Amino acid sequence: MASRTGLPPLSSKGVFSASSSCLINAPREVVWEVLMDWKSYKEWNPFVRDQRITDARKNHLPDETPREGCYLYIHPVHIPPSLDNKWLPSSAFEQITALDHENFRTAWVNIDMPHWLLNAERWQALVEVEGGKTRYETIEVFGGLLAYLVRAFVGNGLKKGFIAMAEGLKSRVEERYEGRT
Repeated sequence: MASRTGLPPLSSKGVFSASSSCLINAPREVVWEVLMDWKSYKEWNPFVRDQRITDARKNHLPDETPREGCYLYIHPVHIPPSLDNKWLPSSAFEQITALDHENFRTAWVNIDMPHWLLNAERWQALVEVEGGKTRYETIEVFGGLLAYLVRAFVGNGLKKGFIAMAEGLKSRVEERYEGRT
């Protein structure tokens, strides 16, 4: 499902998609700083509680600087989203396909299973809007045979997770940005 044009996947190209967007009252640089500070996710992100750069066997690496081609282990993932640890968490194993600091966007693809069985591609982007604000946009498109089961069993939870992450990012950034100005 990886895009050959450098553009995010179309939701119509998969079995289903989860997406969200929100307007954040802060410049893109400030939003990007929070979005890329994965170690702080447990403080504000009710959906993706942590994510780490790993080797191919999911072992954490001493250098956790994200780069295209790196492996990314996302765990725990809370479906439904929650800052509590009362839910049985899920996880995802990904490979970073785009990390564009200049244009404030990143993407990865799921590599847990064979592509025909389950594939997913997630994009996150920050768009500058009038008045020094930022629009956060994210989408993940799921395909393959198991995508039908993912949609049936956790599709609504994933969609709620995307919304909760966007709302959490907005709150975290605006709280920090207001403290700087």
